[in-house]
Amino acid sequence: QVQLVESGGGLVQPGGSLRLSCAASGFTFRLFPMNWFRQVPGKQRELVASITSGGSSNYADSVKGRFTISRDNAKNTVYLQMNSLKPEDTAIYYCNVRRIGVLHWGQGTQVTVSS
Repeated sequence: QVQLVESGGGLVQPGGSLRLSCAASGFTFRLFPMNWFRQVPGKQRELVASITSGGSSNYADSVKGRFTISRDNAKNTVYLQMNSLKPEDTAIYYCNVRRIGVLHWGQGTQVTVSS
């Protein structure tokens, strides 16, 4: 059974940094692209960053140059390093994998950027 568990969220001041982690199990992690999404209440879930099985990454324009996605296949974990955080980055952050046509989500981790 696929399981994704996010951690690392919290309250941070504008300009600060956080590193989110997503621990994966139940599938052959190294073979699958992984994604980070975020959602603000009342808005659609937004794709923030993606990483392929080979380690290539893509980012939403709103986070380019500030966020970095990475993966550790030995630990079955994908990370999102978030620097220069802004109040508009406040959201619940989810990791995601599509496996055999099915989207799997974690429970999410809250990130709040506020002074």
